[in-house]
Amino acid sequence: MDDEEKVALITVIILMILVATIITLFIVFVRRKNKLLEEQDRQKTAFERELTESQIEIREETLRQVSWELHDNIGQLVTLAKIQMQNAKEDPEAIDGAIETIGQSLDELRSLSKLINPSTLTSLSLPEAISLEIERFNRLRFIVATLDCQNLNFVVEDKVGIIIFRMLQEFFTNTIKHSKASTLTVKIACNDNLLKIDASDNGIGFDSTKNDIYSGIGLNNIKNRAKLINAVVKITSTPKMGTHFSLTYKIP
Repeated sequence: MDDEEKVALITVIILMILVATIITLFIVFVRRKNKLLEEQDRQKTAFERELTESQIEIREETLRQVSWELHDNIGQLVTLAKIQMQNAKEDPEAIDGAIETIGQSLDELRSLSKLINPSTLTSLSLPEAISLEIERFNRLRFIVATLDCQNLNFVVEDKVGIIIFRMLQEFFTNTIKHSKASTLTVKIACNDNLLKIDASDNGIGFDSTKNDIYSGIGLNNIKNRAKLINAVVKITSTPKMGTHFSLTYKIP
């Protein structure tokens, strides 16, 4: 074999290696692309599933709240008004008290109508929806709750807002049902499209270093939902020192 044949053979071999390398790289690229698309589909499916579950849970929580208000608040006011009207037969001045009680009942019904409205979350901003929840706690005297809002010139996608609201709602529910707290403070701030929400209670607390605690009272759901929207959530607590919820979300 002369030199020209050797050069030609080497050239063919190099070309074959290059072609094989290109084909291999193309196959790897296609596989990685398909894997990425499949992962994106899984994430989208998981997000939509969690969104649906959050919407259902919010509706269920709303129905429970309506039941509490009708029985424990409005029902008692109407009963009091009835008693006052009955007493008015002997004491006409009791009519004024009955009128005042009925007026208070109407105010409570108006507040309740906002809660029942199915478009509440979509028609209100996230801070307004949280504010409505805080007002309800105070109105029903579940707890003394305060809301501090700073730099609220921001907008989050409706679907993201629903998931964030549900995470907060779950923390609020745990506070009212389990913490034996007397106060709840919530702070909302947004700087450079970085949304931060902090909520703290002064309840009995728990040892947040124990992983089994999260699944025990549902706080694990909060962290799982945070991952879906690329938010960072931290829940810290110490026995007899209350519980703190912190959420950080970068608005796209």
